[in-house]
Amino acid sequence: MLDFFRRRPRNLKDDILSGLTVALALVPEAIAFAFVAGVSPIIGLYSAFFIGLLSAIFGGRPGMISGATGAMAVVVVGLVAIHGVEYLFPTVVLCGIIQIAAGIGRLGQFIRMVPHPVMLGFVNGLAIVIFMAQFGSFKTVNDAGSLINISGPALWIMLALVALTMAIIWLLPKLTRAVPSSLVAILVVSGLSIGVNKMVPTDWAAPNQSNVLLTVGDMLKTNTMAQAATKVEKELGENVTPAAITSAMTTAAAEEGGIKAGLPIPYFLDSQYDFLPPLNFATLWIILPFALTLAGVGLIESLMTLSLIDEITETRGRGNRECVGQGLANVVCGMFGGMGGCAMIGQSLINVNSGGRGRTSGITAAVCLLLFVLVLAPWIEMIPMAALVGVMFMVVIGTFEWASLRTFGKIPKSDILVMVVVAGYTVIMHDLATAVILGVIISALIFAWQHATHLGADIKTNKQGSKVYQLHGPLFFASVASFKELFDPREDPDDVIIDFYYTRVYDQSGLEAINGLAEKYRQLGKKLHLTHLSPECRKLLDKAGDMVEVNLSEDPQYHVATERLG
Repeated sequence: MLDFFRRRPRNLKDDILSGLTVALALVPEAIAFAFVAGVSPIIGLYSAFFIGLLSAIFGGRPGMISGATGAMAVVVVGLVAIHGVEYLFPTVVLCGIIQIAAGIGRLGQFIRMVPHPVMLGFVNGLAIVIFMAQFGSFKTVNDAGSLINISGPALWIMLALVALTMAIIWLLPKLTRAVPSSLVAILVVSGLSIGVNKMVPTDWAAPNQSNVLLTVGDMLKTNTMAQAATKVEKELGENVTPAAITSAMTTAAAEEGGIKAGLPIPYFLDSQYDFLPPLNFATLWIILPFALTLAGVGLIESLMTLSLIDEITETRGRGNRECVGQGLANVVCGMFGGMGGCAMIGQSLINVNSGGRGRTSGITAAVCLLLFVLVLAPWIEMIPMAALVGVMFMVVIGTFEWASLRTFGKIPKSDILVMVVVAGYTVIMHDLATAVILGVIISALIFAWQHATHLGADIKTNKQGSKVYQLHGPLFFASVASFKELFDPREDPDDVIIDFYYTRVYDQSGLEAINGLAEKYRQLGKKLHLTHLSPECRKLLDKAGDMVEVNLSEDPQYHVATERLG
């Protein structure tokens, strides 16, 4: 990885300033993911506040940022569309309870089983996804209600300010690290954009836009109009007319109130919801599949982010505590009508790059986000999308593991396959959790296949005339076939010894293979002995009971064979 995220000591000033920087970047992300989930942008902002605050306080990774994420949004969109937003909130609460149970059950430690090629594919795929997601900021809505790319002067000016943002972030640390370069870039480019929007001709603006340089407020307005057009098209079907679409878009733009709102209240006290789902098994049956998926997606993405921040900061987070923290955050978020969330890699990397190392950075980001909603909404809506796009482009540069491109041809082809599959699946499907699971499964299958070919035996005859098979390699499900091919019960003498000094029995498949082999020798009236069994192997055989009927020769150090049924 580029030396973009340098290790810094924990500092309160850096935590506060980096938290403010992250809060500014969180606003458009939370709004965009709310539209993806099919809920109000305010719900997305409230969700980012609750998830960010509680996970920063109770989570297991200081400096990591959590909030409303796209991975969670794509799961709940089906629930909201089919059953309504009222079923979303108990689903998020149940998701949190499942995550707390996972943390208490110490399932967070399984993140250590993720192979390094999977991690490389994950970060590279994620970097590409973040890069591609920024192109949504270059869109406006046409008169037909469709999102189109901006062009002409509006595009070129925006690209120039994106480049300026990236240049400030890259060059300012060479002069001073007193303040985060990302925060300075956002402030400088915001000031320039205000001047540009006042000075340049309004006919340079994109269709249905009043500003030449698109702002956070413009992004919110654009998505609201596009959503209204899509809704009226679904309602009217073939009877839809251009006038109906224009009317719906105009009404939505006029009613759009920005990001300003009051304090969040529990959803069961909110009068805007028509009803509350009944607390019965029918409701549980509806929400349980979504809750399980949300819990799994949230934990995998959070624990992968935790591992990445561990590597960057050269410290170690606590995975089980992070599971509990994420679960607690989702329970509270659901109670207050939120859409749920998990760790956010992009914002976490912004925080780390800006100097955020402690819990204060995450707390500051969440508190600032709530302040934006309560009192600073008009100012936040003036921030140009060009500044935020530039910040995220620098995150992409810092996230992508460029050194992995030089490893092609130098590392095993199986590792390259895993890396490419994980990255490709992440980019195509935008499903980080499934990509990681797929990568782990492929790695496990490759490992099993490679080790299955390592089972062999040295064959000799001892002084007593017994034939000795000294095994080498692991005996498990993948090597059972190789194990069976080593023996020839019909041609072997009446007394056969299998020496396990250099091997281990790992699973039931191995036990069944031994049992089957013993049965063949028994039918031929021959004896089978097992020697040099490790304590773990003997324990497996003891647990198997009558499933495995062989003679165990123990205490081989003194060449005394004691036979007993396993």
